[in-house]
Amino acid sequence: ARSFADIGDIVRGRDLYRGVNGNDKLEENLKEIFKNIYDEVTRTAKRGKKPALQARYGSDPDFFKLREDWWYANRKMVWRAITCKAEGAYFHATCGRGRDATLARKKCRCVIEGVPTYFDYVPQYL
Repeated sequence: ARSFADIGDIVRGRDLYRGVNGNDKLEENLKEIFKNIYDEVTRTAKRGKKPALQARYGSDPDFFKLREDWWYANRKMVWRAITCKAEGAYFHATCGRGRDATLARKKCRCVIEGVPTYFDYVPQYL
């Protein structure tokens, strides 16, 4: 099973697991997906924005910066997609800090409607 942090690592190209024999088909597919996103973003960019987008993302064949920006922009929607049917199923106090921490009740979400931030930064070990 993959965690939210694992999904973030995969999207951003930081996943340590490289598949059987080092052949990671998922990584190749993600490169293609983000190439398509890059092509579409630069194709439909408003006048004057295209050079800045090309400068930011164009020199990286793996699109790591674009992937990082995409994750930052979409992580909340990914969290919702993962937890949409998990109402009342999560047992850890994820909202707040210390003695004020509470359980994330409705579909594993805090009242502030955010992703518990520490889920993004779980280190991977092999």
